[in-house]
Amino acid sequence: MKWLPKLMMIKFNRLVHSFRFRLTLLFVAILAIILVGFSVFIYTRQVQVLRAEAVTRLSGGSVQLASYYGALLRRAMEEPNEVPLSNLSQEKLPLLGQDDLLAVIGMDGTVFQQQGRFQDQELVNLINNWQRMPAAVGPIPIIRTSSNERGIKTRSTYLYEITPIHFETRWSGAILLGTPLDPGNQLEHLAITLMITDSILLLLAFLGGYWLADRAMQPVQTITHTVRQIGEGDLSRRLHLTRQDEIGELADTFDQMLTRLQAAFERQRQFTADASHELRTPLAIIELESNRALERSRPTEEYEKTLRIIQSENERMSRLINELLLMARMDSGQAALRNELLDLSEIAVEVMERLNDLAEERMVRLTTGTMEEAAIQADRIYLTQLVTNLVENAIKYTPGNQASVLVETGKVFQGGHSWVWIKVADNGVGISPEHLPHLFDRFYRIDPSRKRDDQDSEIVLSGSGLGLSIADSIAKAYQGRIDVQSELGKGTTFTVWLLVADR
Repeated sequence: MKWLPKLMMIKFNRLVHSFRFRLTLLFVAILAIILVGFSVFIYTRQVQVLRAEAVTRLSGGSVQLASYYGALLRRAMEEPNEVPLSNLSQEKLPLLGQDDLLAVIGMDGTVFQQQGRFQDQELVNLINNWQRMPAAVGPIPIIRTSSNERGIKTRSTYLYEITPIHFETRWSGAILLGTPLDPGNQLEHLAITLMITDSILLLLAFLGGYWLADRAMQPVQTITHTVRQIGEGDLSRRLHLTRQDEIGELADTFDQMLTRLQAAFERQRQFTADASHELRTPLAIIELESNRALERSRPTEEYEKTLRIIQSENERMSRLINELLLMARMDSGQAALRNELLDLSEIAVEVMERLNDLAEERMVRLTTGTMEEAAIQADRIYLTQLVTNLVENAIKYTPGNQASVLVETGKVFQGGHSWVWIKVADNGVGISPEHLPHLFDRFYRIDPSRKRDDQDSEIVLSGSGLGLSIADSIAKAYQGRIDVQSELGKGTTFTVWLLVADR
């Protein structure tokens, strides 16, 4: 059982460092500041109320006592042989409260009457202060220390007021009246009540806040648990939290991210498999032709044919590798686009001149339609690659017997932006509607069983299934798109739209 304290310490540290615990502490700290401030305000306000009541009680009592003793002095002095204050009653006056203190003093400090228990030197100090400053305005606060019935010392504040008594010129004195600021210990009870109430509220707030924080963090724990179980081999799992709040938005963002990752991994796996397949075929042909040539001596013509086949497959592999590298650079955003002012119509004419021999070999006629000047800031190499891939694709799938490919360019202003466009149309076999959404997928072929290009041809088309995908990536690099319209038996039209950036 030695591991038990260590386990408890680990759980405690995890609890203390958890976000919900810190969130709860922050909430309780803010509430504590509010409660303490409110309690201080209530306590201070109660002190002010009690002081005002004590001052009012003290002032009213002093005036009544001054009138009372003034009447006694007047009646006593009307008797010629009577000493003015010698026969004052020592009984407790009805005007005084239970905890009030009273002292009647003369000008020389003599105490003629005293009610209540003054502490040591308390009365003497008050008389001395009055004699030094008889015109001082009260009340005078003094903190007294006393013991209750259980012998516990308590502190209380008394307010004292000294009211002069004048009777013509024959005698003058003063009444010293004291009253407690808090006669019923209301402040002490209030302070205890506030402390207990604040403590209970803070405890309930901590428990309730932690419960709410735990409930609020449960979706986050679900997200964490699910994400931990998701691996590269299983990206199909989703959170599917149906919450209309920030947590639900976070879960939806995770689901969207997982969808993108799953699609990216699937594309990567498909890309790797297709690239391996495409490279395996020419390598197999090269190996086969080489082994056949080395089996025995052959005529010179057969060696030349074997070398032409090997050269053709090598060129095919080189072109495929270059296309794969280009796609990788486009995907990673590392394609160096050296933008310059170009005319799309000029690029189209150059491409058609370069591919004219290929078109003649395939018995395809290249024609131009409206070749409007279409200026754009672009990279010549990539723009040429885009147009070349589209024209090559059109030549490849347009058989002979009046086969033709039409190329047009232009510009237009729509949607608040300027666009340039190039259209490549053929009168070939066309594309079935079910294939149109997949035309720009990598290594996608409409007819997987179609034969490779003639090995004896001097000019070989790529046939890798990357041409249209590369063209689409280049168009998207310029915030553009490629639209496709096709009808079986009538031909296909590719229209490229490229956004003209503001200069």
